[in-house]
Amino acid sequence: MRLSLDDLNVTVQRGLARVVDAVPQSAVSRLVGTSLDIDGQTLDPHLGLVLALEKRLHRRDDDATPEQRRAGNRLAARIAAGPPLQVESITDLEIDGAAGPLRARHYAPERPSGRPLLVFFHGGGWVVGDLDTHDQICRLLCRYADVQVLSVDYRLAPEHPFPAAVDDAIAAYEWAVANVDMFDAERVAVGGDSAGGNLAAVVAQHARDVGITPPAAQLLIYPGTDSSRPRASKDLFAEGYFLTRKQMDWYWDTYTRGASRTDPRLSPLCAESLEGLAPALVTTAAFDPLRDEGEAYAEALRDAGVPVVLRRAPGLVHGYMSMTGIHRASLDESLAVAGAFAALLDSVR
Repeated sequence: MRLSLDDLNVTVQRGLARVVDAVPQSAVSRLVGTSLDIDGQTLDPHLGLVLALEKRLHRRDDDATPEQRRAGNRLAARIAAGPPLQVESITDLEIDGAAGPLRARHYAPERPSGRPLLVFFHGGGWVVGDLDTHDQICRLLCRYADVQVLSVDYRLAPEHPFPAAVDDAIAAYEWAVANVDMFDAERVAVGGDSAGGNLAAVVAQHARDVGITPPAAQLLIYPGTDSSRPRASKDLFAEGYFLTRKQMDWYWDTYTRGASRTDPRLSPLCAESLEGLAPALVTTAAFDPLRDEGEAYAEALRDAGVPVVLRRAPGLVHGYMSMTGIHRASLDESLAVAGAFAALLDSVR
């Protein structure tokens, strides 16, 4: 069978990354050539080498169109995710969105009957990302958190700017609650990574505010929670740690079209109150520009009396749960996140 150029690219770069991950740690620091210590944190040496290679191999095009960025994101996801993890079953379906049907994908673990249903929103700055780019994350959560996962393909900017993604996320959650018997699920939880973590937090607030069935728990994976104020981590890790300040600004401008940064639907930390929200697992990464606002949200939840588990992934960067096929420490932490979420769900039965 003849490989396409993309398939060949995926094979070669995935193989290169695995070679890098196998380099003895004693040699990695010399190969990286820069300091791995910032803000009292030490970057995982192998990840530092992966980032250095990524910078050399992939030229960032600041003039790329949204479609070009989406294509690049899909290719990068294929490289970093690794071979698909096996789950019991995967089914593509359509669910109700705010303005029409949305594509969704259901992942079932072994013996799915009675297992919670996690409504999952993918990351990508509300502009890139889809069901396929986050397929491996959903497989991992399904298999190792032992949950059913409903991954939602919400509308993206700039074609559908704010609040389209929020409206779709709310509609998808409400659809899941109304159709929970279809999945024979005992409870419905909500989660997502990055921009998807932002949407999950907004959905949990909406459920509380309008009095619908609240999520059993929230899974907020390196979420964006507050763009209304500066944070030290955004300056410390503005360049060179996968997610850059320039990318964040472009995503924000493309999605919001000038909306207020204090709108709780964009910055859930700006909500008047966080009392009465669902228990949450909040994960951050030590070298993530969004680290400080994610941890501030966890602290604010705790101050409001919400049960919270906060995990900071030492030595890792934003997006580590998408790197499980090329970086062992990212895989180990992702498995730990899945286990912690399973434990949270068990604790709030």
